[in-house]
Amino acid sequence: MIETIALVVNAVLQEGGAAAPAIPGEAAAALAVGLAALGSGYAERGIGAAAVGAIAEDESMFGRGLILTVLPETLVILALVVVFILG
Repeated sequence: MIETIALVVNAVLQEGGAAAPAIPGEAAAALAVGLAALGSGYAERGIGAAAVGAIAEDESMFGRGLILTVLPETLVILALVVVFILG
């Protein structure tokens, strides 16, 4: 089994010559920012619901709820900064 894997890896490495990336850099950057935005939206879903509930019970929680709701957006901003620095 190990010999078969070694033969397959050898064949793949010899055929390719100069290896090219699977996806272009621009597409990888777009994918990174898109996945960061998707994760941020998923996190904000639960945080926003909890913040609205807390504000409904106690209006003094507005500032804390706002900060915790906006906090996941920093992931998208960080992803954009990385794309602009590396791109």
